[in-house]
Amino acid sequence: MSDHSDISGMTDQKYSVIFQPHNKTIEVNAGENLIRAAMEAGVHINASCGGEGVCGKCRIILEKGELEGGTDKLSNEDREKGYYLACLSKIRSDVVVRVPVESNVDSSVLNIAASPRHTAKIKQVRLDTLKEQGMLIPPVEKKYLELPVPTTQDNLADVTRLLNFLKITHDEHRLVVDLNVIREIPDILRKDDFKVTATIVRPVREDGKNQIVNLEPGDTTDRNFAVAMDIGTTTIYGEVLDLNSGEILSQYGDFNGQISYGEDVISRIMFAEKEGGLLTLQKKVVETINKVLEKIIKRANIKKEEITTITLAGNSTMTQLLLAINPGYIRRAPYVPASILYPPFSASEIGINLGHHAIALLYPGVSSYVGGDIVAGVMGSGMYQTEKLTLFMDIGTNAEIVIGNKDWMACTACSAGPAFEGGGITFGMRAAKGAIEDFSIDPVTYEPMIVTKGSVRPKGICGSGLITIVAVLFENGLINNRGKFNQDLKTDRIREKEGIWEYVLVWKDATQIDRDITITEPDIDNLIRAKGAMYSGAMTLLEEVGLSITDIEQIILAGGFGSYVDLAKAMTIGLLPETPPEKVIYLGNGSLLGAKMSSFTNLLRRNVGEVVKMMTNFELSETPSYMDHYVSALFLPHTEMNYFPKLQERMNARKSG
Repeated sequence: MSDHSDISGMTDQKYSVIFQPHNKTIEVNAGENLIRAAMEAGVHINASCGGEGVCGKCRIILEKGELEGGTDKLSNEDREKGYYLACLSKIRSDVVVRVPVESNVDSSVLNIAASPRHTAKIKQVRLDTLKEQGMLIPPVEKKYLELPVPTTQDNLADVTRLLNFLKITHDEHRLVVDLNVIREIPDILRKDDFKVTATIVRPVREDGKNQIVNLEPGDTTDRNFAVAMDIGTTTIYGEVLDLNSGEILSQYGDFNGQISYGEDVISRIMFAEKEGGLLTLQKKVVETINKVLEKIIKRANIKKEEITTITLAGNSTMTQLLLAINPGYIRRAPYVPASILYPPFSASEIGINLGHHAIALLYPGVSSYVGGDIVAGVMGSGMYQTEKLTLFMDIGTNAEIVIGNKDWMACTACSAGPAFEGGGITFGMRAAKGAIEDFSIDPVTYEPMIVTKGSVRPKGICGSGLITIVAVLFENGLINNRGKFNQDLKTDRIREKEGIWEYVLVWKDATQIDRDITITEPDIDNLIRAKGAMYSGAMTLLEEVGLSITDIEQIILAGGFGSYVDLAKAMTIGLLPETPPEKVIYLGNGSLLGAKMSSFTNLLRRNVGEVVKMMTNFELSETPSYMDHYVSALFLPHTEMNYFPKLQERMNARKSG
């Protein structure tokens, strides 16, 4: 490689970068980092380590030009094929780079309804029950009025006329009027001969003020719509709701644009603390929200001006980033969020592309790591109303756990790491087309049978597939309870490469990526650590409240990930306690469910504050017994096999057979 010291000193030197297959071009300064150039160009390249080159996810192929660095952590074979790691590569000329399939992001799978692969019950939301109970009272309502036309004898101010007749005809009291409405009221009243529809936002507290946020000419009471939205670390989902009928008119999900700046909350917080980082992340999440809004509004065949409210739920970090609030103190002891409660505000105030009258309602959180998404799940699932002692688990990078019932609740969060979403795994990927999601093995030849999402050639392993693979390898004796391969088995699929033992899932000729897809001992170790964090978090929480796993009457699994997990396999590796399937309820996206329920009924919204008060938070880092439980869980399935009697029976039967 030639000496570029003369170029690096020229601050005005510019180079063009073309990203294929996106055909996007951007001009950058000499020496710019390639991953940053991709971010500026709006090209997503998987990168989960924050730019340290340790995850190996941001592989690109240099087709033309010159890059500096980016190859030190790759194999000789990859270097010969022209691969570079984008996060370690500096641009030293005009370049053309290709983003291969394994480094790209595919959002199409997000909008395919999950088909649960287990016998757990599916939680159904019965909106007709809400109607029967008289609870379908949304936080935003529309009221139609036919006001008398002013005369010289009746020349009340327009606002006074409006308020008086809302009291007389609709028994509306404690009313306040937005300044925007006051600005518009003279013209709107006279557009349709003083026939108007007022949009009223109900308060959370029963003794609060009813706020008039919009006024429309004519009768538009049949056009009252809301949006429910889950602001996830990885994905953002939205739904358009008809507040009159209780119907869901459309839905859509996309990857959170912030993932280019880190795949977990800690990486995002660290980026937010850099100069300009907070506003960059706020802009990215709002861009994704607006993209989702555009899709669902078009699909619902409505106008954005007809949306009166948007209810959002997200974890504490996502909420603060959405509002451009410094999240730095969330990750530092004593782990303090800026707030757990947020007042209603105009959605357009933070850049959300809705009318000025559309009110944003944010779910409150409990602590730095138990946020509004978990509170929404607790509310949506009805856990806060049941007498059954319930274990609520939201499985993900930052796994949250709630235990309790209608009388009390305890909650905690544990950092499980990114393994459940394919992070930290050599060939890990999100659940997109080509991801290995199911796996079985011939117990004699050790040859695999692979099923991928979309039934296409494999290109990696998603989180649910990883759990299944490890469970099958363990039950068939290919790995021991520490996740180490049995090196004595007669199969060429178990091999040592560069000092690491691995099992070849797919030979390169049958993949999309021209490489053998393998699962390695470090991959298995990462999964064991992730599942150990989840299991030990639940055990610690139970112990802290004086209970054991046998006291649990039902388990609620929340999060999109749960829909793809094979329950039996999750129990085999010790991710979940061994429990009869009939005691397990799959909730799906609990965050979105809670947001939806609050959009339909203000009574639920009023209960949220009381529920938050009854949720006692435990910081696992400050709980001495957690580390003991964690160390005990760093085995398959656990050091205490008596916790998993059915698995022990199967293992014994296999050995005797």
